[in-house]
Amino acid sequence: MKATRQLKDEHEGVLLMLRILGEISRQLQADGRLENGHFESILEFLKVFVDKCHHGKEEELLFPALTHVGIPQDGPIAVMLFEHEMGRKYIRVMTEAFERYKMNDATATSAIAQNARDYIELLTDHIDKENNILFAMADDRLSEKAQEELFDGFEKIETARIGTGKHQEFHDLLHHLSDIYLTVK
Repeated sequence: MKATRQLKDEHEGVLLMLRILGEISRQLQADGRLENGHFESILEFLKVFVDKCHHGKEEELLFPALTHVGIPQDGPIAVMLFEHEMGRKYIRVMTEAFERYKMNDATATSAIAQNARDYIELLTDHIDKENNILFAMADDRLSEKAQEELFDGFEKIETARIGTGKHQEFHDLLHHLSDIYLTVK
């Protein structure tokens, strides 16, 4: 499997979680309530799978490989890095607001909902740029051997960052939350 194919596959899971987060945000705005356990699981997914694992693969392996084959660090890679940082900010604010929500702070719901919407918009656009521009550049410029080496490196990062079996737990979480929040009632 190409390294870029693995990243695109991961994007499908991220996009599904963004849809779930969007529905939770809509419900939160409508009735001011969250299911705490579900939201904690979503934050864990965003922090661990999306940021530590997925973005880690890009930042530590893919982006340097792209720079090595002539894609300028201050071009699309800089944009992707900036957007990763913006995403981290939104997650940080959502996490802080969630802590306030659990302590019955009335201002927390709007902060969670707004930052969730901003995060969804950012990441949806970010994924589109990666899938359709950056990964196409990677597929064009990286040799098959380089793609294989990246894929092997990605597997090592995943094992180190999230551990054995956690990837499947995240898939199970996606299915569970999809059944709750995205199924037509």
